[in-house]
Amino acid sequence: MSLASGDFILLTLAFFVVATLYSAVGFGGGSSYLAILTLVLTSFFAIRTTALLCNLTVVTGSCYLYYKNGHLPLKKFVPFVVASIPMAFLGASFRLKEQVFFILLALALIVSAIALIYQTLSLRSNFNVKEYPSYVSYLLGAGIGLLSGLVGIGGGIFLAPVLNHMKWDKPIIIASLASFFILVNSVSGIGGLFVSDSFEIFWPEILGLLFAVLMGGQLGVRLSIGKLSAKRIRMLTGFLVLFVGIRVLLKNGLEINLFS
Repeated sequence: MSLASGDFILLTLAFFVVATLYSAVGFGGGSSYLAILTLVLTSFFAIRTTALLCNLTVVTGSCYLYYKNGHLPLKKFVPFVVASIPMAFLGASFRLKEQVFFILLALALIVSAIALIYQTLSLRSNFNVKEYPSYVSYLLGAGIGLLSGLVGIGGGIFLAPVLNHMKWDKPIIIASLASFFILVNSVSGIGGLFVSDSFEIFWPEILGLLFAVLMGGQLGVRLSIGKLSAKRIRMLTGFLVLFVGIRVLLKNGLEINLFS
């Protein structure tokens, strides 16, 4: 599918902004890529593939910088990763009907946005980190991995608010885990798309989008590592995710009669 030059420039700019905002809090931006792409692409296989590739591009750079700055304790992340990879692969391998896919995506976005906003409002700079049994990490990894595979995103936007609410670790460590979680699940999700013969890209526009999110992701993660207060960015991201979730829900014809 080819886009007019003006539309492609706007799309590229939107992806750059999304990547900057999301990477500043440890996310890849997959939720908003999906919502934006529904406005310009007709194939939801291409939409899922593009979102995962953009996610992978953003968080690969983020993980490198987190690791370089000592914020990526890989051993602590193993339970999440081991449990999530097969479940993300399984979720991505399902060939969902288009309407079911978008409704599931919309509901996941709305719930995650509300959780992110709540977590941001209640976040405190000083708190005691709590210890949890290892099986909790496995269960969280498996459940969120399956959901991330189904809706075509890395899952960090679901995981980070939960871990911040649980006081699992410092916010910077949780952000780095979210990036790493998104990375491995995006790779697994892409594998699932290949297996189900659902991997589809639109060429050559994908190259421009990948470059835009790479630049935005590098800017955002550097702001995060540079100790910039992320509270406003988190709030803006939360409201952005809420908006696109509602937009996707309405676009796909889900009518809710509040007076029935």
